[in-house]
Order: sequence, then structure tokens, then C-alpha cells
Amino acid sequence: MEWQPEPQPIASLTQLLRDSLSGHDAKAQRNAEKMLQHVKGASPDFNNYLAWIATTSANPTNLTAENFFAARSAAAIMLKNNVRTGWEKIAEPSKAYVKATIVLGLQDATPQIRNFAGNVITEVVRVGGILGWPQILPELVTMASSQSSPAIIDGAMGALFKICEDNKRALDKQYQSQRPLDFLLPELLRFTSNRTAKVRSRALASINIDNILPRFVALASDPDDEVRRYVCRAFALLADGLANVLLPHMQGIVAYTLTQQRDLQNSELALDAAEFFFEASSTPILRDALRPYIAEIVPVLLDSMVYDEDDQARLEGDADDADEEDDAKDIKPAFADAKQKGSLAVSSDGAPKTNGQAHESVNGYAYEDDLSDGEIEDDDAYGADPEDEWNLRKCSAASLDSLATHNGAPVFEITLPWLQENLQHQDWQNREAAVLALGAIGPGCIDTVQQHLPQLVPYLLTLLDDHQPVVRQITCWALGRFAGWAAHLTGDGKIQMFQPIMDGILQRMLDKNKKVQESAASAFATLEEAANIELMPYCAVIVQQFVRCFDQYKDKNMFILYDCVQTLAEHAGPALAQPELVKLLMPALITRWSKVQDQSREMFPLLECLSYVATALQENIAPFAKPFFERCIRIIHQNLQEGFTANEEEYLDPPDKDFLVTSLDLLSAIIQSLSEQQAVALTSASEPNMLELLTYCMRDPNNDVRQSAYALLGDSAIYIFPLLAPHLPPILELVIAQLDLSQGISADPETGYRVINNACWSCGEISMRASPQTLEPFIPRLLQKVGAILTATNVPQSLNENSAIAIGRLGISSHAALAPHLASIAPPFLSVMRNVQWTDEKGHAFKGFVHIVLDAPEKMEACLLDFFSAMAGAPGVVLTGMASEGPAEGFERALATYKGMVGQGWDAFLGNLPAEQQQALRGLYRF
Repeated sequence: MEWQPEPQPIASLTQLLRDSLSGHDAKAQRNAEKMLQHVKGASPDFNNYLAWIATTSANPTNLTAENFFAARSAAAIMLKNNVRTGWEKIAEPSKAYVKATIVLGLQDATPQIRNFAGNVITEVVRVGGILGWPQILPELVTMASSQSSPAIIDGAMGALFKICEDNKRALDKQYQSQRPLDFLLPELLRFTSNRTAKVRSRALASINIDNILPRFVALASDPDDEVRRYVCRAFALLADGLANVLLPHMQGIVAYTLTQQRDLQNSELALDAAEFFFEASSTPILRDALRPYIAEIVPVLLDSMVYDEDDQARLEGDADDADEEDDAKDIKPAFADAKQKGSLAVSSDGAPKTNGQAHESVNGYAYEDDLSDGEIEDDDAYGADPEDEWNLRKCSAASLDSLATHNGAPVFEITLPWLQENLQHQDWQNREAAVLALGAIGPGCIDTVQQHLPQLVPYLLTLLDDHQPVVRQITCWALGRFAGWAAHLTGDGKIQMFQPIMDGILQRMLDKNKKVQESAASAFATLEEAANIELMPYCAVIVQQFVRCFDQYKDKNMFILYDCVQTLAEHAGPALAQPELVKLLMPALITRWSKVQDQSREMFPLLECLSYVATALQENIAPFAKPFFERCIRIIHQNLQEGFTANEEEYLDPPDKDFLVTSLDLLSAIIQSLSEQQAVALTSASEPNMLELLTYCMRDPNNDVRQSAYALLGDSAIYIFPLLAPHLPPILELVIAQLDLSQGISADPETGYRVINNACWSCGEISMRASPQTLEPFIPRLLQKVGAILTATNVPQSLNENSAIAIGRLGISSHAALAPHLASIAPPFLSVMRNVQWTDEKGHAFKGFVHIVLDAPEKMEACLLDFFSAMAGAPGVVLTGMASEGPAEGFERALATYKGMVGQGWDAFLGNLPAEQQQALRGLYRF
């Protein structure tokens, strides 16, 4: 018998759903949400009721029509979320009812309900797979092809569009020798000829473009703006994925898209046209094809960078607002970054990788495409600023940047007259656009531009005092773009260029307008990264200004100020540790620290900032360390307790794990910075015990938490090993479990591999210090897990490298246990270590490895010359600097051992090495 709803649950549920959207009554909203969660857990028919309410237009309740519509909307939204988070747990009869019922919502008279129904259908297909609902695609095509009401056609096309957007890869796969796209593509092409413009545009937007360029050409002259928008989008998609298709038609496509971009009355159409130039200029094969048309393209891009009249009216209303408090809705959430350790934390050029996020382009044109297919970024919840949106002016600027980067002088020569005309224009919007253009074009063709910068930069500096805030904003950004060039000038050039740029941006950090403050702070963070140690002589001036900013900034800009402080600490740390600067900076940080609540999301960037500061100050952090340490312990303990409670009570939301990540990272930084005696004292006094909390974090299901936990474990092995030693048996069990490669190829391989990386690194640090007796029971399993990583071909190279270092370090105290396995260990170890830079970590690894070799020298026959080659490649400065901590003594013993084993043929054997390696061996070692 088909399921039927009961009247009483419908009445109760619709009221709860309505109250769950009650923004004016927070208490009623919270109570409704709790009750809905309770009903969800108690009733197996809950999702059936949601589907019925969402798709039923006749009101069977006592609610007003407006409130019943709100309840229907809430039901559809909640049903979509339930499908996303628990589709596999829903009973099959309920799944069947939801599928059959929600399709009816596509026929609803209101577009909102049709849209919500399409969202639910798309989510069911996404989580359940194409084969989980094979009938839906033909059913939607039939509905869209019908001659019935426009509402049904619109609902079906909307659902098809969403499914195509969110399931591109799944639609292109073979299922039992059939490919869904083979069925869909002809139908979508047929819809592009539909008499209804919206159907044509939806069909065009749904197509994962392949070989239908002739159809696009026909649609290029379509009278409907929406259709022409999607033609431009199609060209952009082809530029990104099938560039060769466009090459024979470039002249016509360039002319067409330029015509559409000039239509500034239709900003969406102009933006879609500009997107083609952005994609084409980023694609090597099209980049060259665009070169003959640069003289036509660049002027259109430049004119598109001027604010339109609506934006001018909005921006001219900006006032001095630095003294006004921020609304909470204006502050976007911050997210923590877990620490990376060992080889993974070093870039290919040997420079440490920053753990912080890349500095955003405030009022510039940051282009980020990190959303998954079909995902829409929800900025509305955070009160998105129009200036943060990707728009025509930013797209045009990004395209100009790309063209300048790859074409250099010709682009600048076309741009220069426009700059000269507009930089001193009486209208602020033209001045602003000229500064944006200069900032966009400059770094890409710096060799051509730099001869003009001595004249351009002083003029930009005067615009820092422009009466219009948005001009001051963009000028800060543009000056930040030239910071790298100015920072590395010498002599008078640095005095005349870098110092005024630095001082000008610093002064704007205390502008009376908060957006200018934000832009200046972002630009200064960029300058700090570009200048690096060149900033060290100016630390006093910089810190003084930062302290003033701490005194004046409101909540939103405080986030980027933390970024400025941590970037300074990262790149100019030793200078920051001067006692007079410590006395200046730390009270400002502590004042803010005392205002931020434990549960505030501001705690994330603050803790991250303090981690960098603690690392920079080293022992100078000691007077301030105790309250930082104790609060981190409290935050971790509280977060873990809330997590345990949420696991037991389904209606409770789990706590934010970023609190764990940032607190663990600050504990690591403090332990690294203090003396062993101080670090041991702090850790011993922690309540609850830090190492006990650490073991819980090492078991946390969140990858970022475990990544930071294993970083803290390794630091604890280095700096407070006497406290760690008694906890090692259970900790090593956790390490062994984490070293399983299957942990890194789950839903998020990138972060999973980072966790294994830190586990490898911490294993190596423990191995250097633990006794053979402690390690002995674990050696077989450790070798099995780490050895599997060493020889794995489907993992990041840095993970292979850290596993090799861990195996070498295991050999320091447990070489006898590893010696029987030397023949299988040595070849991959030497192969991987060949790519690792010579640091103390590599020296420790070879010290352990040579101990293993000396226990079983006969097992090196297959790769002995590779071993000698590695010895020859060791820099003398590293060997001398590490002294007894390094491998030099072991290398000499190994060479002497093999000389004795080879006997009279020794010189001939060494002759198999290149002459320079023979010479290096004889020069570095005595044997």
C-alpha cells in the first residue's frame, strides 16, 4: 500500500518548518531546529513528509498562505540536506517515495519551488549515482519536450541544467556499455532551437561542449541576450578545454566577443565575453593566436575597467567609517591551516612553505576557481561586498595581466597612452581604472615598465591622498604589486622607491576608511613577502605602526592585521626578537588576546599569528608563554569534550575542529621556542595533561587535526622527550596505524597524505631518541609500513622522501633489527634520497643508514656504487657542521670496511665512479 501522510504530523511539521526560518524570533527558531532534529531521528517517515510538504501546493493547515509557502521552502531545503548527508541511510521505500514525489515539484506554479525541487533531484543523482535513478534523465527530457505549461518545461530544464552542472564527469562515463551523455547531448542540441529563449539558454548552458561549434556560430546572432551570454560562455569553455577547435575561427570569435564586451549596458553579457579573453590568454595555443589582435583587444579591456554609473554612485557614498563598529555578518569566517613537517614543508627551491593562506587581492582582481563542478559559493550568508565579486572590471584586468605577462612590451606600448590620459583624469573613476591597469600590467612586463616607474611611482604615491577612498584602495594594491621590484633595488634606488612605497602603504593602514585600511594591510603583507629579509632594518617603524593599528582597527580588519604580523615574523623574525620590539608588540597582541573569546572564530587567525610570533621571538616569548599555553590546553580540552558529547547526542552540532588545529600549532611553536627546562615545566603543569590530549587528537577523524597533532608529536620528541618517553608504547601504536597508506587515499587524498607525512616525520624524530628496547617490539610493523611508503609509486614524492628519512633514523638505535632487511631497503632508500637536499635531517638519515650497512655490509652488493656516490655528494660544510651527529664517521668506517673486503681491486672498483666523485671521496674521508 502506498504511503500516505497523517494530518496531525503535517500540521506539526509545517509549523516547525515555518518557525525554523523565523529570523525575527531566534528562540523560536532554535527550538524549531531542535525539534526537527528530534523528529528526524525518531520518525522513519520524516523525509516522506518533507517531500510531500515541499510539493503540495494546496494548504491543508491553519497557516497563512505566506507561512505555508515558507514551510514548503524549508521542507525542500531540509530534504536536500538530508539527501546530501544521509541518503545511504534512508530506507528503500522512502527513497522511492521521495524520487516519485519530488519530481512533481518541477510542475509547481512558483519558480522557487521548481528550483528547490531541481536542487533535491540533482542531489539525489549526485549522491546516489546515475544508476541509482536511471529513469530521471529520460523523464526530464520528456517533460521538457512536452507542449504542456511553461512552468513544467522550465522546471524540467532547470533540473537538467543542475544535473549537467554537478555531474559532468559522471554523465561522461560508460555504464553497461552506455554513456548518459550520448543520450543527453542530442536532446540538448535539439532544445537549442526551441522557440523559448530560456529553454535555448538553459540547453546551451547544460552542454559539456564537444563538437558543436557550428551550432554556436548560428546562435551568435540570436536576438536574446541570455542566449548570446551562453555562446560567450561556450567559447570560454572551449578555450579552456578544447582550444584546437577554436583556432580556425579566431578572427570571427575575437570580433564577436569584443562586440559583446562593448555592450556595457548588459554587464553580465560583457562579463561572459571578457571571460573568453581571460581563458584564451591563459591557454598557450590560443595565447599565440590572440597576438595579431592585441591592438583591438587591449583598448576594450581597458575601457571595461572603468566603474559604471551605478558603481560610481554607490562608491561615491563611501565615508570615513574607521570609528564605526563592524557588523558580525560582514566578517567572513576564517579557516585554519595545519602545519606540515619534514620534506613536505620545503619547496623545490629549498625555501620553507608558508602555512598561512595566500594573501588575497583586496580590491585587485584575485581569480580563484576552487569550487567543484556545479558548486555555488554562498557569499550571501556573510553579507558579501559587491567589491569582492568577480565582475567585468576584474576579469578585464586579469585578462590584461595575462596578456602582458606573455606578450610584454607590445601590450604596454598600447596601454601607455591610455594610462597617460587617465592617470591625471579629473574624474576619479578614470584615475582608479588607470591605477588598476598599471597594477595589472606592470609585473607581467616589468622589464619594459621599470624604465617608466621612477616617474609613475611618485605619482601613485600622490594618489594615496586622493579624496576618493576607492582610488586610495586601488593605489595601495598597485603599489603592493611593485613591492618586489622596489625591495631589491640598491643604494639610492631603494631610498627613492622602496622606502616611500613602504611608508606610504604603512600610513594608509591607518586611513579613516576601513576598506582603504584593508587594502593597505593586504598590500603590506604582499610587500613583506616580496621584501623578505630586506625588511629587517625597518622592523621598528613597522611594529610601531602595527601597534597603532591594533589600537584602532575594528574586528574585520583585525584579521588581516594578524596576517601582516605573522608575515613579518616569518620573514624578518630575528629582527623582531629585539627586546624593545618585543616590549612594543606583545602588549598589543595580549590586549587583543584578552578580548577574544574562546569560541570566537577570530581565535583562529590570532592563534596562527601567535605561532609565527613565538617562533620568531624564540626564548623572548618565555615571559608570555604560560597563559598562551594554558589557554590552548583549555580550548583543546573543551573542543574534545564537545565533540564527544555531539557524537552521543545527534541533535548537537559537532564543534569546529579549527580550534584544535590552531591550538595544537601554537603549542608546537611554544615548545620549540623555549628552553627544554621551560618547555618541560609548562607541559608537566598542564591540566589536563598535554600528551594525553595529544593522543585523542591523533585519533581525531579530521585530517587537519591529525596533521597538526603529529607535528606536535614530533616537536615533543625533539624538545621534551623525557616527558614523552613514558607515553611511547600507545603513541607508537597510533603512529603505526596512521602510516597505513589507505589512510591517504580516502575522500581527501591531499590532506590524508599530509597526515602520513607528519606521522613519518614524527616517527623519525622519536627513533633518534628512543632506546632500542622501547622500539624493538614495534620495528617489524614500522618497517613494513614505512617501507611500503618508500616504494609506493602513487604517492607524492615528498612522502617517499620523508619515509626514507624515517627509515634512516630508525637505524640510529635499531640498526641491528633492520640489518637483515638491508638488501631490500637500500636500493629504494638511495634512489629516493638522491633527490633530497643535504640538511641535518638527511645527515641523520644517512647516519642511521650507515649503521645498518656496517651490520650487514655484504647485503649492499646491488647498489654499493650508488652508496659511494651518495657519500661523494655530501657537502663538506654539512659533514663538518654536524660533526658526531652526522654521518661522516660512519662513512669513513664503511669505506674502510669495503676497502678491506675488496682488497687489491679497490682502486679499480672506485674507478667505476666518475672522476669528480672519486676525488670527492678521497677529499672528504680518511680511509
